Amino acid sequence: MNEQSQGDTLVNPVDTTVKVSRSVSQPVKDIWKLLVTAEGAEALLGHGGELGDKGDSWHAADGTFGVIRSYHPLEQIRFSWHAAEEAPKTIVEVDLAADGAGTVLEITHQGIPGYYDAAALTRRWEGALDRLVSAAG
Repeated sequence: MNEQSQGDTLVNPVDTTVKVSRSVSQPVKDIWKLLVTAEGAEALLGHGGELGDKGDSWHAADGTFGVIRSYHPLEQIRFSWHAAEEAPKTIVEVDLAADGAGTVLEITHQGIPGYYDAAALTRRWEGALDRLVSAAG
């Protein structure tokens, strides 16, 4: 599933939100354990990306970077995401929810300026979910 919607904000009335999700057969605790490993963090953030605690910075080899904004074990990680040093800050939220014996993983990228390529960001986050699902085996 992916969704692109226009949102009304005081900062930029043409901000876009990208949302992608996947269902996996593994329980939330197993997906969370993967997500917080180096392999899971790199699958999500890109090569070199590491998920830390709230307030920790992260940097990926492709130049993207940000700060962990919230960290709720087994439920959610929320972080700022910058495409480059001069790029505006956007927010990415990764949510995990039980779905029977499995898990629904959802990535929501908010505050994307209207001039960004939302389709490219959708592909980026779909790829991240694909890598996480593959790693979960």
